[in-house]
Amino acid sequence: MPCFDWGCTMKTYRTHYSKDVSAEEYNTVITVSGWVEDIRNLGSIAFVILRDRKGTSQITVFSKKTPELFKKLIDLPRESVISVQGVCKENSKVRNGYEIIPEELSVLSVAQTPLPLGVVDKVESELETRLDNRFIDLRKPDVQAIFTIRDNVIHAAHEYLRAQGFIEVHTPKIVASSSEGGTDVFRLKYFEKEAFLAQSPQLYKQSLMATGLDRVYEIAWYFRAEEHNTRRHLNESTAVDIEMAYIQSEEDVMHILEHLVHAMWRSAGECKAELETLGRSVAVPKVPFVRISYDEVITKLKGRGSGIIWGQDLGSEDEKLLGEIMKDAGTDFYFITRYPLASKPFYTMPEGGDHSRGFDLECKGIELASGSQRIHNVDLLTERMKACNLDPAAFETYLKAFRYGMPPHGGFGFGIERFLMELLDIGNVRECILFPRDRTRLSP
Repeated sequence: MPCFDWGCTMKTYRTHYSKDVSAEEYNTVITVSGWVEDIRNLGSIAFVILRDRKGTSQITVFSKKTPELFKKLIDLPRESVISVQGVCKENSKVRNGYEIIPEELSVLSVAQTPLPLGVVDKVESELETRLDNRFIDLRKPDVQAIFTIRDNVIHAAHEYLRAQGFIEVHTPKIVASSSEGGTDVFRLKYFEKEAFLAQSPQLYKQSLMATGLDRVYEIAWYFRAEEHNTRRHLNESTAVDIEMAYIQSEEDVMHILEHLVHAMWRSAGECKAELETLGRSVAVPKVPFVRISYDEVITKLKGRGSGIIWGQDLGSEDEKLLGEIMKDAGTDFYFITRYPLASKPFYTMPEGGDHSRGFDLECKGIELASGSQRIHNVDLLTERMKACNLDPAAFETYLKAFRYGMPPHGGFGFGIERFLMELLDIGNVRECILFPRDRTRLSP
């Protein structure tokens, strides 16, 4: 049972989480700490609901028994932070099966009034108001549940990838050239030079394949200056990024990805209390996932009235339509394979002329991951750069790693926020990251 020594004037300042108090501690003196969620003053008796990270506990105080302490408690504004030491009494009528009769009280912080945002109020606030006051929004049990689940699925990703022989790396986020070769980059002044925030760890992951570190992964940050302002887009996001060498084809990479998703989804299903708080259930998807080629996708979409032309990337409406088509066929997860070469980044391995060995992983019409087998031949890589109107000289440091022995390799980037969106059926990706950055939001 976790307790913490924080140091205070109290005789004992070892605080328990509300859910960790056991029956063995009934009729003993314990300490609980947290935020004052609610106070119900009935005159001779008052009930104070105290909230911590794991739940709530009830403080029951009597005006005749401890009048000074009673007065201090009932006068406190909601969301003030206190620590209470008292006797833990069994009470079957209370949610946790116990209540605390206080003997000592430390007021650690008094909240100002009025609150900019309610924590347990039944009236729901607008998302913008919640994000403007994120520090309070994150006190809500349902919001905290999202991030507890997020922590669990990322932990599962670490465990799965390490079990498959991957090692964790950390690559630079300030780079000298665009990671994807596009224009959607954040530029910054780097002393006397121009630099960029990394769109992904792509170029460094590939370079590491020339080092002997042949299976690497990173919980990576993406910085993309796309001017989208939709429920699915962020300008700063996170992903599970991997690169692996000595592959036969992109199928080896897809195998790792689908089993990674399976492991993370299964881990989320173990968060019973958090799922209950959110009113969600999790059905673990079966592997392997369905594979469907880009050409087949175009045929299916046109058959349902889409005006998409071969070679175009799938827009949000086409992705949504495809999700409906695949759902009718009994599948939520599916890989789109053999994309047109022209629609993929320069480092994607060509396949049979106009096609590539690139793929996307989608879930119910939302793209979760993108990956491919990469080009490992330096001459072909240089040729593809030129075909994409990129200057190979700007990528000289990257190309150098391909000149002295580079094995066949591939990888993917798997978006964590979008994964959580689909996993928990959340309407806006901004709710899946602590402090979102989008087209208009730069604070808090």
